[in-house]
Amino acid sequence: MQAQHAEHRPSCARPVVSGDAKFSTTLSFEVNFMAKASARSKSSRKSGKSRKSTKSTKSTKSTKPSKSSASSKQQRPLALLFPDLESELATTRRMLERVPNGNNDWRPHTKSRTLGELATHLAQLPGFGLMMCTRDEFDGLAPRPPEPRFTASAERVRMFDELSAQLRGILQQMTWDQANAPWKLRLGNKVVLNAPRTQILRTAFVTHSAHHRAQLGVYLRMLETPVPWSYGRSADEEPPAM
Repeated sequence: MQAQHAEHRPSCARPVVSGDAKFSTTLSFEVNFMAKASARSKSSRKSGKSRKSTKSTKSTKSTKPSKSSASSKQQRPLALLFPDLESELATTRRMLERVPNGNNDWRPHTKSRTLGELATHLAQLPGFGLMMCTRDEFDGLAPRPPEPRFTASAERVRMFDELSAQLRGILQQMTWDQANAPWKLRLGNKVVLNAPRTQILRTAFVTHSAHHRAQLGVYLRMLETPVPWSYGRSADEEPPAM
């Protein structure tokens, strides 16, 4: 359950950011947003003595793009690639709110992170997503600021809310060029990952957050703390009626 992590501050927003030094690109996200319709038109004429030329026309393909193509081009990447952003952020927030105060140093195993370390890392992940949106690469071996420490869950949730708001604003303005631009993870001079920005965001932020939420849920259960609902009911809580 323990992993190596690297932190950095994005150049624009200055939140404290934390991220794993190694990522698995298990989710391939391919987007076809610039589909174009082609059209060809050919005609031929035949001339003869004392006769009018006859025309032979071939059917012309429509030059109008399909409705789905036009719609894809009009929508921003956030709407098509991250329609689950708000629900994911809300689920993470519910989990962070349940972290009991006074148990920051508790851990289920000697190889595990403490409750405070795990919850703080999870709360920082929107900041890492923000860094991926505002920079083109990240060096996992670069100097990093010290890990923030919180004495109360409310402080941790406050940081999560601030980073989430910044990330939401950046994603709302993201263009398709920015979404598909390559993003690199370095370990010094060695490039260990080079993939489209939104593919990395999906894996290293959204999926990464769900991974640590699941870990945190186990911690809460072992501490006899009610586990909130996420994608469905938990043993303690039902989702609100739709």
